[in-house]
Parts: sequence; structure tokens; C-alpha cells
Amino acid sequence: MESNLKEITLKIDDQEVKAKEGATILDVAKGLGIKIPTLCYLKALSTFGSCRVCSVEIVDKRGRSRLVTSCNYPVEEGLVVYTKSEKTIKNRKTLLELLLARCPKVPKIQEMALEYGIQKSSFWTEDEDEDCILCGLCTRVCDELVGVHAINFARRGVEREVTTPYHELSNDCIGCGACATVCPTKSKKTRINTYPVLEEDAKQINEQFLTGTFDENIGVYKDIFAGKSTYDGQDGGMATALLVSGMQKGMFDSAIVVLRTNGYQAEAVVAENVEDIIKAKGTKYLRVKMLYLVDDLIAKGKRKIAVVGTPCEVRAIRKIQQARLDAYPDLKITVIGLFCFEAFDYEKLKEATKRLMNVDLDAVDKTQIHKGKFIATIKGTDYSVAVRDLGAAQEHGCDFCDDFPNKFADVSVGSVGSPDGFSTVIVRSDVGTKLLENLQVAKGEVNKEEVTKLAVLKKNRARKSFAKIVQPEVQVQVPATVPPAKSGC
Repeated sequence: MESNLKEITLKIDDQEVKAKEGATILDVAKGLGIKIPTLCYLKALSTFGSCRVCSVEIVDKRGRSRLVTSCNYPVEEGLVVYTKSEKTIKNRKTLLELLLARCPKVPKIQEMALEYGIQKSSFWTEDEDEDCILCGLCTRVCDELVGVHAINFARRGVEREVTTPYHELSNDCIGCGACATVCPTKSKKTRINTYPVLEEDAKQINEQFLTGTFDENIGVYKDIFAGKSTYDGQDGGMATALLVSGMQKGMFDSAIVVLRTNGYQAEAVVAENVEDIIKAKGTKYLRVKMLYLVDDLIAKGKRKIAVVGTPCEVRAIRKIQQARLDAYPDLKITVIGLFCFEAFDYEKLKEATKRLMNVDLDAVDKTQIHKGKFIATIKGTDYSVAVRDLGAAQEHGCDFCDDFPNKFADVSVGSVGSPDGFSTVIVRSDVGTKLLENLQVAKGEVNKEEVTKLAVLKKNRARKSFAKIVQPEVQVQVPATVPPAKSGC
């Protein structure tokens, strides 16, 4: 434990200081109020030392002097550190010149370089529009905190880049925006084949696809009601009814739905008729790979497509829709969104239901989350457990998703807020209105406060998760005793 760590003594900029063994030079310097510039460092993530602008000069117990990256160099007894020495500043300037040569138009790099008197790099610039410094923050946050591993480094040397597997649309990205949030240069490359949805992106999606009144917790909506259809699906069977309605009206000729396959396992499939839609009825609380099917259908000439998905999937669908409209202006995608507080990993959920409920997940006829309980039905008998007890089976990325009512869908459907046997239906666009035209459903009132309550809970959970990776901007301080470099030197 930290309290048992050995205390050591070192010097930083002629200040004698005591620190716990294992702390980094950067940690100790920050504790003293000494500012060291960083680009690839984030306290919540593992240290990488790629940008090297945090380098400082050290003198060890043997009297040897060298430069090290302060973000990952552990302090040791008798260590002497200089954060503003001539050697340190000269190295930092060279590094910033190299970064400026790589990313000449990036404001963050320009500002840091200017702090050290560098207005223009003397090194050759290969691509004036390059904006990625290969710091790895995006890959590490996706891997270590979000846990979906959607992006990583590929290739080596000068061809090294951050990308998705095989440079294809990611089926793993949940659109949380963590990669874009931590990126020090706000690189466009975090948005290639992934779907980060930040505040400005959300506003654009609302304006482009949705119509109605904006509610900060529920999103844009035109109508909200409790509905019960004639289909024996989930709750009021409204998602199934909407899909059947759209296909019969010719609004789409293909629908991407989720179908149970082996036991409780599920996969995304393309439904091309009403019978296929009805086969897929019922909610599966698993996240499945479906986004590749969108481009597959487009490549086959389909231009009227429907998709049923959770908020993370719907975010991705809207970003794909935006990206494809230039090439396919006649593309119409109808989106039916499902309320979602969390999705589960199949293997972990199977183990948890067996342990907590003595239920074989593969044998259940139906699953439902209602009033905080996960309910599994087998041959007419219900077995339940508190959803909070299934936390270990939850997909990691869910903690970074702030959307419960599926804000970007044409119509959102869920059970929260409606009486038993009914679905809450939130109509968000003219497309959603058309889906409901002449559809025979029983209607009731929705307790909007219940929907709002869960929406706020999920937003707060995401806010807490993002708090780990959002830091106040640290200004670089250059010692007055060191003259600034001349432009072009």
C-alpha cells in the first residue's frame, strides 16, 4: 500500500523535497507547483513518454547527467532534477520545433512553440494539414478506461498512424467521444472510421435529422406517449409495430435488427420482409456488431434502410448517415432507438444469472429490465435479480455513455415511464411521425419524470467517468533567464 512506501529525499530546481518511492518526477514537481509542459500525459492513464516535451535534466547519485521524460521516470534517493536548465530548455525547443514541423497548423502546438520563442519550424514539413502527433492518448483512453479497444497504432516508422482495424468502419466504437476529449491537438483522425459525438456534433445531428421541442434530458421530441400494439413483443411491442409499419408503407425495404441465434447469443441480421422482422422481436441486452451491415446494404444499392439500436449504435448510424449523404443524396435511414442504461457481455451475464438466479441464460424465453430488476422468463415463470447486482457483467464502455432515452433516433422506445404491458414512445422527427400514421395502437400517459430520472442518472455516471480525463489547461512557463529562440533557428 502507498502508506508503506519508502520515503526518499531528492532535489528539484535546488529545492530539497521528500517523496514516496515510486512517484514520478512529474508528480513531485506538480506537488511543488513547478510547471512542466506535457502533451501525451494524463494522470488517469498509463504513461507513454511519446511527445517527450516533459523531459528534464537529472543527475544521479554517480554524478551522471542525462535527459529523461519526467512523466514516467521514478524518483530515487539523492536524485537531482533540473526542470529549467539550459540543456532542458534547448531540448524542449528542439522537440517543439519538430512537433511544429509535423503539425504546423495545430493551435496547441503553435501556442507551446511560441511560449519558447518559436514562430516557425526550421525543419521540413511533409504535410501542412497533419494534425496527429501520435501521442497515443486516444488509443490508451479507449483501451484502458472505456475498454472497447476501437483504435490502435498501425505500421511503423514514418508510416505509423492511429486507425481502426483494417482501416474499416469500427464495430466497437461507442461514439462516447473520449478519444476526441483527450486529444491535445483535436485531430481529425480521431473521427475517421469512428464516431465521437461531442456537443457540436449532437447539435448538428439534432438540426439535420430531428424536429420538435428540445429537452436537455430527453432530447428533441414532438410527442411522447405510452403505446401498446397488437404484436406480442417487448412490453407493448411498439418497436416491432413501427418496423412492420415502415416496411408496409415502403419507407424502407431492408431493416437491420438483432436476432437470437445460439441460446441467448445474438447477432445483427438484415430483415427484408415482415416475417423476418417478427422473428427478431424482443430485446436482447447485448451489444452486437451491426454497423458493417449499413455499408454492405449501401454497396448493394439499398437506399431505404431501417436500423434498430441502442444509443451507442444510433450515434454511429447518424455519423455514418452524415458521411454517406454526399455520395448518396437519396439515402434514407430510419432509426428506431431503444432505451438503454447498460448492455451486458454475454459470457459474464450467463455466469451471473446462473450464480445469482440459478437460471440458464440460454434457456430463457424472454428477458426484460423493469423497475431496477433484470427479469428472465422461462416457460411462464419469472426469475429476477437487481440490475445493480449484474454490474460485473456490464460492458465497460457503458460508463462513458450519457444517453438513456436514445436522443438521436427518429422514434425511441422503452418501458420506463409506462404502465405494465405498454412501451414508452418518444417521437423525434417527421420520419417518426410517418411511421406512426394509421398505426393502430392503444395509447396511454407516460410518467415523463421517470424517464428524466434515469436520463439524469446516466448523464451523471458519464460525467463522473469523464471527470477522470478532463483536466484544466496547464500553461507552459519559460524561465525568464533563458532567452527565447529566434524564429527559424
